Amino acid sequence: MRGALSGIHITNLLGLVGFLVMWIGLVEGSKMVCALLKNARLVGWAIGPLGISTLFLYEPSALFIVLNALFPALVSGLVLYVGLFTAFPSPIAFPHRLLIEIPVIAFGVLITSLGGFIDALRDLRYPLWGEARILRSIQYLRASCASIHFTAFGRSYLRDQFDSSPTDLLQAF
Repeated sequence: MRGALSGIHITNLLGLVGFLVMWIGLVEGSKMVCALLKNARLVGWAIGPLGISTLFLYEPSALFIVLNALFPALVSGLVLYVGLFTAFPSPIAFPHRLLIEIPVIAFGVLITSLGGFIDALRDLRYPLWGEARILRSIQYLRASCASIHFTAFGRSYLRDQFDSSPTDLLQAF
């Protein structure tokens, strides 16, 4: 095993940075594709250190909750495999051994998808919808220092349901 790890080295630092940006961008893009497939009214969206999040007013099905967790994980694993272990020029040289490939891909998928898996388990165990889901999401997003933006529908929804503006609601958290 020591000989296998000594064969790992960075071949192109700029290529590595580009690969990391592309990898995270494709994973976040796959999360946005899942969000667009919901076909529900968008209340708001947020950009934060944990990625892009969307706020919808709906009760998701169990199938959709599982799809929302597995699709970005599949995209992450595919990008890692193609980018690091195929014939394409790779920014990191890895020995082509199964005992190296599996942990590298598993660790990468775990990094990008752990939050999605935890969210899916939480949504399957304690399902929330409507106002409770919106308030919980806002609370988590404020705790992660995300910048939350409400759509026109979201602003009217907050005015109707909470008799509050987005600024007042965000200051309450």
